[in-house]
Amino acid sequence: MGRVTKDKGAGTPSTPRNEPSYSSYLKVSELTSLQEPLSVPAAHDEMLFIIVHQTYELWFKQVLYELEKLVSLLTAAELIPAFRLFDRVCEIFRVLIQQIDILETMTPTEFNRFRSNLQPASGFQSTQFRELELMVGAPQSDYTKFFKLDPEWKNTIKVRLQKPSLRDAFLKLLLQKKLLKKTDPESILQALLKVYDGGENTALHNLCEYLIRFDEQLLLWRFRHVQMVERMIGMKRGTGGSLGVAYLQQTLQKKFFPELWEARTHMGGLSY
Repeated sequence: MGRVTKDKGAGTPSTPRNEPSYSSYLKVSELTSLQEPLSVPAAHDEMLFIIVHQTYELWFKQVLYELEKLVSLLTAAELIPAFRLFDRVCEIFRVLIQQIDILETMTPTEFNRFRSNLQPASGFQSTQFRELELMVGAPQSDYTKFFKLDPEWKNTIKVRLQKPSLRDAFLKLLLQKKLLKKTDPESILQALLKVYDGGENTALHNLCEYLIRFDEQLLLWRFRHVQMVERMIGMKRGTGGSLGVAYLQQTLQKKFFPELWEARTHMGGLSY
């Protein structure tokens, strides 16, 4: 409804609409009521730990939202607007990496004051981050182990597998451009070398650089996360039953676009 007014000169001011305030629009009261430390007596740094990880989940939600749009843009071969969103997602990951600096203002002694209260919770169980990995292009077979940890995870996989991943959309674009006939690793590598070698594929060349930058940001976040966890708990097992640092170190080998990395090795020196 619009504003309720009377004729000019009637002496009654207009009645404003029920417009949102800053707090009501952002649900500030609800948002700031979600931090519930469990330690007794209260460990001072538990609030920091909760807020940083809740912020991670909010950013993961935004990245998932942007990736949905990115996949649709690549599917439609609309690369220019896609580049803007790649910039946004990479900047979000830059912020995620910087948040580790905030966590590292907490000492291992302070963390251990409340760590036992986290059992069996663990960042290992972040459904949104696992969905993010699938949306980028991780194989389903890597994630079936999470079914026992969270029954809802199976539903997440089913929904996610009904949609193309970022990697799927990229390979489909190479097929549409007739640079690729098969999607085996060697054929993808040869197609990428053509993209980098040929001056007529400027947009695809730029897309490849955005994809490898995104892959790199994910790797940098994983690396900083591993270093932070080792700094806090050494080589102890994780709270959710994972192997802790030993498991996290294995994730440093994950690359969603390995052919883009391999192409660097062959540039300028491979005949095709």
